[in-house]
Amino acid sequence: METYTACYKSPLGNIEIVGTHESIVELNFVEHAAFIDSELPFCVKACHKQIDEYFGGQRQEFLLSLSPIGTAFQKSVWKELEKIPYGNVASYQDIANAIGKPNACRAVGGANGKNPISIIIPCHRIISSDGRLTGYGGGLWRKEWLLKHEREYHTNNIIA
Repeated sequence: METYTACYKSPLGNIEIVGTHESIVELNFVEHAAFIDSELPFCVKACHKQIDEYFGGQRQEFLLSLSPIGTAFQKSVWKELEKIPYGNVASYQDIANAIGKPNACRAVGGANGKNPISIIIPCHRIISSDGRLTGYGGGLWRKEWLLKHEREYHTNNIIA
């Protein structure tokens, strides 16, 4: 599988976008901007544009083909994360219940932590059952920023 890389400079630091000709496979915060491929496929360019719209408060829903790499269980959790509406949150227990495994909260947390396509698969929208912000691979400060950003633009749905 040939992949292509682009970097987006967000208000929270550099974001590396990795995709194939067909879909996005990774989107992660990185310390340093990685090598940028000069010939990017449409899906990577579209992702870059949609992430820019998200940070600009103009996009609340991503319209991209995603192909995260993970186990069947992880993919079921990630699919459920995509259902959490912009500006809302859910708990690990909510996700465990939604996938029909109410006793799998820890496993849901593990899958959430391994999400390879952050922001688009909104793992930042997961909180503890008591409402506290809990782990986020990009750092809790980024999670807090993303949630505040979404609350600010929640009713301003300009782009699908």
